[in-house]
Amino acid sequence: MGEANDVQCAVCSVKDRACRSPEGHGPSFCPTEKFQQTVKEILKEYKKEEIQEFARMASVQEAECYANRHIKPYVFHPVKPRVQEICEFAEKMSYTKIGIAFCAGLHSEARALHDILKAHGFDVVSVICKVGCTPKEVLGIKEDEKINIGEFEPMCSPIVQAELLNREKTDFNVLVGLCVGHDSLFFKYSNAPVTVLVAKDRVLAHNPAGALYTSSTYYRRLKAAKAE
Repeated sequence: MGEANDVQCAVCSVKDRACRSPEGHGPSFCPTEKFQQTVKEILKEYKKEEIQEFARMASVQEAECYANRHIKPYVFHPVKPRVQEICEFAEKMSYTKIGIAFCAGLHSEARALHDILKAHGFDVVSVICKVGCTPKEVLGIKEDEKINIGEFEPMCSPIVQAELLNREKTDFNVLVGLCVGHDSLFFKYSNAPVTVLVAKDRVLAHNPAGALYTSSTYYRRLKAAKAE
């Protein structure tokens, strides 16, 4: 557990938060109040031309996902699904070549994304996680550690996925359902910026937030010391 002086924004219970309003305040561990100098120093990164434009367009895209913003008092009215956001953001950034790194279990979803991106005029390249058909034994996986015990099983290779998209010189990469950890390796090795369209959740139809919403009811076992 974190100490009181750690950064612990997730457990903040302040109503008028310092991070949301200049008149707000925070608990003892509030990084907005404690690390003003750090924030100022890091803001210099946003002065870099390519970073500033990327961050600016991300904020513009964020606002455009809500309708009727001119009406006061404003009530949130979201109008765009994430796949539409991705297309619009890529257009704002003048990207032309989009890469898709996808899980073999979401082949149809990757194809649907490919078709949507093509319809928006992008050059699209895509790489499946099993590219190379490399046996899992290369990683030191034992037979009883496979999904299909006693059978050939190709490993997921997110580093190869990233390298192939790097060679294609993609402007922007989209992840579709890569496994936990495999996605991390893709982020690490991708030269282009990366966003996620689908986060894999084998039980909840790729809606991992569902377990969070029900963590006090159906999934309260997750709060136990070790969930099975």
